[in-house]
Amino acid sequence: MKSRVSTAIMSIVIILIIIVIILFGIILWNEVTRAEASIIQEGMQTVIPEDVQADIIEDVQTAISEEQPNNNITEKSNTIMEEEIKTPEILSNPFEDIRNGSSKKEDINYDGITINKFFYNQLEEEAKIIYKAFEANKENMKTGTYKIELGNLFTDVLEKDNGQDQLGKYYQSAIEAYMYDNPDVFYLSPNKMYLNIEKTTRMTNITYYVYINSGTQANYLVDEFSSREQINNAISQIEQVRDRILANKKSNTYDNIKMVHDYLIENMKYDTTVSKNNIYNIYGSMINGEAVCEGYAKSFKYLMDALDIPCTLTIGEATNLEGQTEKHAWNYVQLNGTWYAVDTTWDDPVSENGMVTQVAKVRYLLKGLNTMQKDHKPNGRFTDDGKVFTYPTLSIEDYYI
Repeated sequence: MKSRVSTAIMSIVIILIIIVIILFGIILWNEVTRAEASIIQEGMQTVIPEDVQADIIEDVQTAISEEQPNNNITEKSNTIMEEEIKTPEILSNPFEDIRNGSSKKEDINYDGITINKFFYNQLEEEAKIIYKAFEANKENMKTGTYKIELGNLFTDVLEKDNGQDQLGKYYQSAIEAYMYDNPDVFYLSPNKMYLNIEKTTRMTNITYYVYINSGTQANYLVDEFSSREQINNAISQIEQVRDRILANKKSNTYDNIKMVHDYLIENMKYDTTVSKNNIYNIYGSMINGEAVCEGYAKSFKYLMDALDIPCTLTIGEATNLEGQTEKHAWNYVQLNGTWYAVDTTWDDPVSENGMVTQVAKVRYLLKGLNTMQKDHKPNGRFTDDGKVFTYPTLSIEDYYI
């Protein structure tokens, strides 16, 4: 009898032990296969919740938000940028990659890309990789939908605490530098370009895969262009104008700077409506002949680049003759090893009677710090809480022939 009771008790104990082991195994499996999903809100502050579904591939998409012009235009106008780049807004879309079944390229390498541009040279090495990816895919990006692969190049960054937040900052700095270094990519809209971080956790193995695409947008082109064909046609038009200007190339740097300066103020009109297409880029200024300050400054840099004359786009604030301070864009250009400021917008003032003196047309041609600091204040931080870029050191005095 005792043997039967002992056997029954032993059987019950064994069954209970098996049930406990199974339950423990289920709990342990859920824990080790749990994927972390991150939703980063404004200000790029990282929050990583713990209770999320297992084995989900995450798509964290980063976009640069848009701010529309809201300043009044004055006689000496300095208008806000069309797409002032701000701290990226992060969106989370964990199931998109599963639905699309995207193929991943892990062996990405941009080491063969060589770049020597002003803002690029100030980037951290991680941001330079993203900038190089843009440059390597410059032709592909004309489709507006091309997926720019970064693969596992940022695994070391993303494995660290706040790594996702840091990668967002590198991306932000890279796209700012790329757009300001390259006025010829007038067809790209940073507001529609998303950084995607896919993090997959299976058991104890964590992998990261990074790429850039148009996210939830139809494409990452500005609204005025919708296809590679349109973009190539626009580029061809711009290059024809460029070549006509460069056909008058002079034998010295000063004459070439003045030639471009004079061409722009004589052939462009300042747009006071702030509502027309392409007034913020080189297509509007060089083809349509109308632009705001950003279009003037980008065209000047584009033509200086074509002449191999060092030049930067300069962003900041300026106070006009009426005492109004607004956001503005102008240029720094190098002449005989020294940097000077050029403001083609303010050398092409709007006049009620159409009469502008010759002195007014060169008031901001090759000026030094003593002149520019009276009404121009450069700002190297293009984004709130973004990287602070530096500008060349200006000559103290104006350039004199």
